[in-house]
Amino acid sequence: MSAGVRVLLADDQPLVRSGLRVLMADTPDLEVVGEAANGAEAVRMAAELAPDVVVMDIRMPEMDGIEATRRLTAAEGPGGGARVLILTTFDEDEHVYGALRAGASGFAVKDMALDDILAAVRVVAAGDALIAPGVTRRLIADFVAGPAPAPERVTAITGREQEVLTLVGRGRSNGEIAQDLFITVATTKSHVARLLTKLDARDRVHLVIKAYEMGLVAPPR
Repeated sequence: MSAGVRVLLADDQPLVRSGLRVLMADTPDLEVVGEAANGAEAVRMAAELAPDVVVMDIRMPEMDGIEATRRLTAAEGPGGGARVLILTTFDEDEHVYGALRAGASGFAVKDMALDDILAAVRVVAAGDALIAPGVTRRLIADFVAGPAPAPERVTAITGREQEVLTLVGRGRSNGEIAQDLFITVATTKSHVARLLTKLDARDRVHLVIKAYEMGLVAPPR
């Protein structure tokens, strides 16, 4: 990325922000353009600085990461194009699903390897989504703990697209889907692209959510 990825850090722990800032300072393709101590600051600074990615904690004072994510992804004009990467302590947070539903494009945990966190920022900045199979299972588990939504109709998608969506909902990569369905990776990518359009999904993370809401993914046992 020749121009570099502009990153805004939003976390109420100064030590976390400092560590990420130092880490990214040594990375030529990433630039920290600002730091926010809560969600309200993140929304205001995003409008001023127009970052490419906001690395967002969930639990923060004044305005939490879920509400801040919702406002950022709904905003128009400066800062409205920022993508949100949730960076949190997964075992302690019960609202990861809510943040993704609010429009976050990915989710990483603070105990991940530092290189993996940097890679997550790059993935989200490139317009893709970041979600791991283990995270998928936990998201579904968290979601089924609440009131179950009425299954949505799936008549807008073909049978093959429904098969692809089901596997996306189970956390399969494009390569794994291609192998499972005996199709090429290129064909898999085409199906995923059509699903994004037909289901008005922001990215792959939200296809996972759609798969569950449509009843294509069974609750984990």
